[in-house]
Formats: sequence, structure tokens, C-alpha cells
Amino acid sequence: MINYEVTVFTGNLALASTFNNVYITLVGTDGESKRIDLTSWKPSFFRGQVSHFIVSCPKSLGKLVMIKLDKQKRFLQDSWYPAKVEVKSPKNKTYHFPIYHWITDSEVYCFREGTALRIFDDSNSHLGGCSRQQELKQRQKVFCWDVYAQGIPHCIKGNSIQSLPYDVHFSLTKTAEMKYTAVTGLVELELIEMAELKKNWTHIDDISHLLCAHRTQVADFVHKHWKEDSLFGYQFLNGVNPMLIRCCKALPKNFPVTGDMVSLHGRGSLADEMMVSGNIFLCDYKLLDGVQPNTINKKKQYLMAPLILLQKTPDNKLMPIAIQLKQKPAKDNPIFLPTDSEYDWLMAKIFVRSADFNFYEVSVHLLRTHLLAEVFTVSLLRNLPMVHPLYKLLMPHTRYTLQINVLARQLLISKTGVLTRYAASGGKGVITILQKSLSSLTYSSLCIPDDIAERGLKDVPNFYYRDDGLKLWEIIFRFVKEILTSYYKTDAEVQKDSELQKWIQDIYEHGFLSQASTGIPQKFSTVDEMVKFVTMVIFTCSAQHSAVNSGQYDFGAWMPNSPVTLQLPPPTKKGKASEKSMIDTFPNIQTTVHGMAVMWLLSKQSSDSVSIFLGQYPEEHFTEEVPCQKIKDFQVELKRLSAEIKARNSVLDLPYTYLDPDVTENSVSI
Repeated sequence: MINYEVTVFTGNLALASTFNNVYITLVGTDGESKRIDLTSWKPSFFRGQVSHFIVSCPKSLGKLVMIKLDKQKRFLQDSWYPAKVEVKSPKNKTYHFPIYHWITDSEVYCFREGTALRIFDDSNSHLGGCSRQQELKQRQKVFCWDVYAQGIPHCIKGNSIQSLPYDVHFSLTKTAEMKYTAVTGLVELELIEMAELKKNWTHIDDISHLLCAHRTQVADFVHKHWKEDSLFGYQFLNGVNPMLIRCCKALPKNFPVTGDMVSLHGRGSLADEMMVSGNIFLCDYKLLDGVQPNTINKKKQYLMAPLILLQKTPDNKLMPIAIQLKQKPAKDNPIFLPTDSEYDWLMAKIFVRSADFNFYEVSVHLLRTHLLAEVFTVSLLRNLPMVHPLYKLLMPHTRYTLQINVLARQLLISKTGVLTRYAASGGKGVITILQKSLSSLTYSSLCIPDDIAERGLKDVPNFYYRDDGLKLWEIIFRFVKEILTSYYKTDAEVQKDSELQKWIQDIYEHGFLSQASTGIPQKFSTVDEMVKFVTMVIFTCSAQHSAVNSGQYDFGAWMPNSPVTLQLPPPTKKGKASEKSMIDTFPNIQTTVHGMAVMWLLSKQSSDSVSIFLGQYPEEHFTEEVPCQKIKDFQVELKRLSAEIKARNSVLDLPYTYLDPDVTENSVSI
């Protein structure tokens, strides 16, 4: 008899154990073993346990290519989470079988040996019902596309958590924390008693009390400096929305700012600063023009589509020099200036900050990270088998994304969602912004090196999102290139991989609605094209999401800096604004505290994020020496960058931490 040493690793997750009968079959190039009942030895499949068995065969099975696992009910049908299986042959060769899959029924599941294979180099495509094509057919029945609203990226079919496959559910820890946070967020912030107060604020100091229960270093800084032009300008670079600002070489026709109108920092003229020195920058919220503002508590809300002109000063600050709150120039749409009265200028900035909240929350955060990450994930699960190298590379960057997005559709943007109830863009506005944003989105804007170059921001000082983001992109790019070029040696191999091509085709069709104007590839013709796109996917799911998500409470906890809505129209004439009109314009108490609770929830990191920060791969999908070594090299580079970022932040009054790899999660999971 020939003996094979089988080691089974049960995952260290809540409820991962099974008391059912577990059977295994070894499949090789020269035959397969009998179906063996592993539990006949002893019950061994407890959470985190490593179990050892001997499977005897009358002859050698040749090269092992697959195992079959099934679980049959003993007393009650339970669920089991095997992490991986290792099999040592009589010739002392160890075969690795990554699993990381919940087995919840009595079906037979096939798992291939861990060596990554593209479709055209699969030497075992003859394995009948266990072929990779059969694997994909089964997954495609489970992971189906759906349309939430016309004109926005497609999503996973499933209107509840229960309708999602068990493999993409939160862990028990994260599920408990999400429920706890959703129910008690207002309690933890000590705001529960104010949650139903529909009264207006009467004094600015009353708003200050909201910060007492949960302060952060950044939130404190914002509270102290929110009126200052320097912080206003800083947030376009290093706040939660660093995606809108661009160098301005010529003023838009609908923004009639003149040189005589503005007071510049330094001696140059507006024309020289703009066209020669490159020191003038523009933020244009034109996508908000025409968006129907929400009605909250039967009261109409106000959402502007402003234009802001800023100047890089000789002391390397970014300072606003002109603000127009509506897109169409008119007598009742004045251009506000820093030389106006204190409250005229402050009110203009408040309307900008409210517009920015609604723009970035929907366009920058929801669309460009959450919804795109969902598209990448669904296409991956429908088109790439477990044995595919791209599946192995990208699976860690899809963790929890499908469930968090189902929750977002239920709790944030549904008819009863928080944004619908409390944000100026809620309701129809959210869908309108998503539609307009997708139709103007470009591939280059998703790739930070291209985006920074196109917006003319290469030389802007103190732009930490750019500095950290470009370094992270390069580290991810090198990692992706080294991994994928170990499998794809030529452009022809990329072109021949029909599974890879179907993955990108589905992304183009379901994510970008087949809009060629986006520049999204419809197919991959070269290795370089593939490497760049995969880099973008990983960057979007990890770094970009961290950059536009993690600082929400930091910059929004002090409501006047980031009002979720405003309940009075902006001034139409100068000289009319006052402290009272400002306070009356702010959202009421109920809306304010619910807005704070949402930003706190979205910024709060789960304890379940341990070991899933960027570069950490607790699930060992790769088994070959080359990719395993590249993962170690990747982790070293990320640690080095983290140390650099921490050293820089140690001397800053306002540290920028959101792209530190030590706090950047692998996936869109919150």
C-alpha cells in the first residue's frame, strides 16, 4: 500500500468547527483514492485545529492535482470552514490545496493544487465535473449581476445580507460590531438625547459640546482653526476629498474673476500667477449643478454648485481668493472675496464645505471606491477560478466588500437611509450625482500618477495625499508586475487567457456601462496593460478608499466645517450675513447629530481588521516560492514607507495618516 500523509487546517473563525462526517478523495494524474471518512479516526475539525491523517492507496496516484471534500450530516447539519489541506506523498513531495471556503451542505467540493494556472496552461482540464469551467458555472449561479438604478455601476444581486453567499459574509466579530455600532453610535458619542431634537442651534458654543465624548487630534485642530483660510485650502489637498482641485491656466467663462477684484499674496498679477507661475488653482463643483436638493422634516434644503479659486502663496500655503456659489453668473450670485465682511466670507466657505461633503460622499467615496470595488469583486468571482493567479492575487482585496455595499444600499442611500433622511443630496440627488459622476469618470483619474499629472499638481507643496499615494502606487505596481510576470511571459499569453479577458470585459460592461469615453480597457493586449489595471484595482480597494474614508469624522465631527446640509439659501447680496444668519443656516440639532454618528461609524475601524492591512495575507492562496517571496518583499517595502510617513508626521501640526500602510486596509470593508 502507498500512504499519503494528509493535514487538514480548520480556520480560526467563529463557528468554523464541524461535528459532521468529513470525507476526502485524493485525485492524481494516475488515478484517485477511495473516498475516506476522516472522522472515523476521531472528531478533529475544531476551530483553529490542525489534524493529521493517513490515506492509503494500492498504488501511486502520480502527481496530485486535486482533492474532493464533502461533509455529511451526523446529528445536525452544521457549517465548516477548512482553511487548507496539505498532502505529503510517499516521495516526500508536499502538495498544497488552498480552500478558505465555507462548506454548509452535503455537496462534493473540488479544490485544486495550489500552483497558479492560467486557462491555457491547465493540464487537468479533463477532470469532468470538477473542471474550472464547472467551478465558474456554479459561481455564476450564485454571484449574479443586478441593476440598482439606471446609469450607475451594476451590483451583486441580493437585497439582504441573508441572500449573499456565506463566503462573503462578515466574520461573527465584525457582524456583532457593525450591529453594535449602528445601534449605539449615538450613545457612544453621548448624543442619544439629542437625536430627535428638531430645534435649530442658537449659539455656536452649543455645537462645541458635541465633541466632548469622542475627540481626535485632527477634529480638535479643525475645531480651533475652521474659520481660517489656510485650513480651508489645506482640505482640498489633504482632507477627505483631494480629487477635485486642479491647476488653473484659464478661468472658466462662468467664473468672471478679474485681477482688480482679487487681493493676491505676493506681487504678481492674477494673469502672471495663473499662466506663468502656475500658482492658481480651481475647484469646480459643476457636477452638483441641477441636482435636486433634499427636503428634510418637510423643509427644503440647499445645495450649491460652487467654484473656488485658490492661490499658492510665497510661504507655500493654499489660500482661497474668490468663491462663486452657483454656476451661472448673475447679480444675485456675487463673487465672494476674503476682503468681504467676516460673515459674508465665512458663509461662502460654509456653503462650499457643505457642497464638498455631498460631492465627495457620493462621487468620490461611494462611486469611486465602494461601487467600483464591488464591480471588480463580482467580476472576479464570476470569471476567475480559484487556481487562476489573478484570483489568488486579488481575493484579499475583496474581503467584506459585497456585504458592506449591501449594507450601504440598505442603511445609507435607500428610501429610509441616513443620507436620504439627513443629507442635502439625499434621495434623488444621490442617484443624479452617481449618474453624472460615472458619465464623466475616466480611467486616468483612477490611476494616481496620471491623475496628478493631468490636474497639474506635481509641484504643489505639502500635498501629502499625492506624496504618499504615489509612493504606494509604485510599491503596489512593482509587486503586481513581479507576481504577474512570473506567470505571463509574453503579450500573447495575456491575449490567449480567455478567463482574464472575460474579467476585464465584465468590468467594462457592468462597471462602466460600456462607455468607451471612460478609457477603461475592454480587453488586455499586453502584459503592461494588465499590470497597470490590476495595480489600479488594488490601489482603489485599499489606499484610495482609506484616503477618502478614514478622515470623515476627523474633518466632519465639527459640523460647521462639514455640514451635511444647509437649511437656508446663500446670501444674494453682500453685507447681509451675520452670526445669527449663519447659525440659522446650519442643519438643525437632529440632522447634525445623525450626520456626526454616520461619519463616526464610517471612520471607525473594526477590531476584525487585525492582520488584513495592506500587504498582509493570512489566507495563503499562493503556494509557489516566487510569489511567496514577492509577498515578503512587498511587506518590507510597505514597512519602510510606513516608517517614512510616521517620521514626517512627527513634525507636523496636522499629521496625514490616511495612507500609512499600517492603517490602510486591504479591502473596502467599512
